[in-house]
Amino acid sequence: MAIKYVSYYPNMLEGQAVLDNFVRTKRVLRYRDNDQVIERVQRGLPLYEMELKEQIGQNPNNLVIRGECLSACAYLKDKGIQVDLVYIDPPFASGADYAKKVYVRRNPKVAEAIAQAETELDVEELKAFEEKMYGDVWDKERYLNWMYENLMAIKSVMSDEASIYVHLDYHIGHYVKIMLDEIFGEDNFRNEIIWKRSTAHNDSTGFANLHDCIFYYSKSSELYFDTPLVPYSQEYIDHYYNKVDGNGRRYLDRDLSAKGLKGSGYSYSWKGKDGYWRCPYTTMERLEKENRLYYTANGTPRYKQFLDEMEGVPAQDLWTDIYAVNSQADERVDYATQKPEALLERIIKASSNEGMLVADFFGGSGVTAAVANKLGRNFIHCDIGINSIQTARDRLFADKAEFEVLEVKDGVSLYRNPVQTMDKLKSLIPGLCNEDVLDKFWAGSIVDTKHGMMPVYLPNLMDGSTRLLDKPMMNRIIREALPDLSDDIQRVIVYYIDIADKQEIEQFIKEQNNQTTIEIELRDLKQVLDDVVVEDEAEWEISETHDALWSGWKVEVKSFHSDRVLRKIEEVNFKAEQQAMQQRAKGKEKPFNPIKISDEGLETIEWISLDYTNEDKQAPWQSDAEIKIDRLGYVILNGKKTTNFWDATIRCDHKPLRLKIRNICGDETVFQL
Repeated sequence: MAIKYVSYYPNMLEGQAVLDNFVRTKRVLRYRDNDQVIERVQRGLPLYEMELKEQIGQNPNNLVIRGECLSACAYLKDKGIQVDLVYIDPPFASGADYAKKVYVRRNPKVAEAIAQAETELDVEELKAFEEKMYGDVWDKERYLNWMYENLMAIKSVMSDEASIYVHLDYHIGHYVKIMLDEIFGEDNFRNEIIWKRSTAHNDSTGFANLHDCIFYYSKSSELYFDTPLVPYSQEYIDHYYNKVDGNGRRYLDRDLSAKGLKGSGYSYSWKGKDGYWRCPYTTMERLEKENRLYYTANGTPRYKQFLDEMEGVPAQDLWTDIYAVNSQADERVDYATQKPEALLERIIKASSNEGMLVADFFGGSGVTAAVANKLGRNFIHCDIGINSIQTARDRLFADKAEFEVLEVKDGVSLYRNPVQTMDKLKSLIPGLCNEDVLDKFWAGSIVDTKHGMMPVYLPNLMDGSTRLLDKPMMNRIIREALPDLSDDIQRVIVYYIDIADKQEIEQFIKEQNNQTTIEIELRDLKQVLDDVVVEDEAEWEISETHDALWSGWKVEVKSFHSDRVLRKIEEVNFKAEQQAMQQRAKGKEKPFNPIKISDEGLETIEWISLDYTNEDKQAPWQSDAEIKIDRLGYVILNGKKTTNFWDATIRCDHKPLRLKIRNICGDETVFQL
């Protein structure tokens, strides 16, 4: 349960209509259920305990937060932290599920033999499977309510000179643009930036979609902005800088006449040419001595603007010179929605200065934090997905950034990620099965001999607004969902993650008993989720070594067992075998090559770290040495890429106290040595 609720505005007056635009009396964007967010905003931001999971370096201004945007903003607001620039790349409401490609690593027991034989690694032969990371599946109304609440929260932690860039596409961007007008004010709209993210391709049903939209707003008229310059294209140079002087310098000739300018200019005769000029006579003499005058056929002087003295042209609102991250790019981190560093570099340079705080509350691949760090800014990376946190953490660690990794303790073990948990929930609740006769509001039903069919409500982990069971949510269930049930329903089961006050909710249900005769049973979903998490198991051998190559401590992992990874592989193998059988039944031969894991199971390890600083298992992690194994089996040692295969060992200078292992699906387990 939340510790408290933090007001969006510190000096909110009693009775103030916080959802109204300051110059309007009603909300601008109207859609079904858009009033449901009102009570949540008026209640405030839910503030939960924040656990320090890891500290890298000594800069407490840089944060990597695992949790929802609202919870992160509550923490920042409670701490009095203000951000100077926000870039967010939230879900696009596109209806797509995004998955991580999970690669089974090479067995380190045979890595030496592979290296000796100089065997080429065939990427196509790598065993891999996909695992959902998050779902971008929303209905329009719920998405807009969710976005409204998040944008209001983000605005509340922005400094007065701050700006925000909201990255969307055609699916929902036009609705969010109206919402941004309402929240930040139409006068604070700065630009709609069009980013051409893709090259030409065909679309059989219409014109191919090649661009995203980035809406740029400031919080007030007092904003920081430094116009970025874009290098000239070769086409531009060939067209405009098409003259070359005696020294081989390209130049563009510009008009020196003052005709058409406001003001009278300077009237004098220059080498027989009478007129009004932009500069005084003495300046014209200096330009002549510096070889900066070009004369037309009729003797009119023009100014030589040399190409080698120009940094570029001011960036416009159409960005066609920044390309999406391709499969061969050095910056690629294998994250589904990764954006290019050049895109964030332009935004961060334009709307922040060194030392300012840049935040991304849907941090994804960590590109915002990584670029901010490289440009001398402080950063906040926030995301609900563990894959995002791990990707950003490893990326920043490799860049030698200093930061803290925090986790919102909202009472929920998200297992791996929200979409995975949602996929598993129905199988985790005993007796829960689908019911076609029920509205989509219900997740299914449980049947027993006493009560018959009992519809079951489950909160949507992808939608933070449903996590808290409070009076408005309970009222919605009673007044909207229960009346649509058939007359033979005697009881419904309502699962919750967080509850405002259980006794208060139960009393509210009794008071509303005149609305329905159906009994409502409340159940805590956390008990279901917490029982599911099974930590991985490992066996190791620790030794002190002194030889010509190394003097220190070595940990050799003898075996590693991840029940969840193995079950996932079994599931993938089963589906592949079924597909192969179906193809053979049709007379088509399809080979079935199951993913196999050795008895040691070391192929299922992605990352391993040693801590010789902290002995307490619950203490923040201190990575004193770490190894990451990339998908080809090569070692990334303490953030540096190598061409070595992993040999199942990790070394450090001092006696290690704790060992942390991350499996290929992203689960991390800490072992005390």
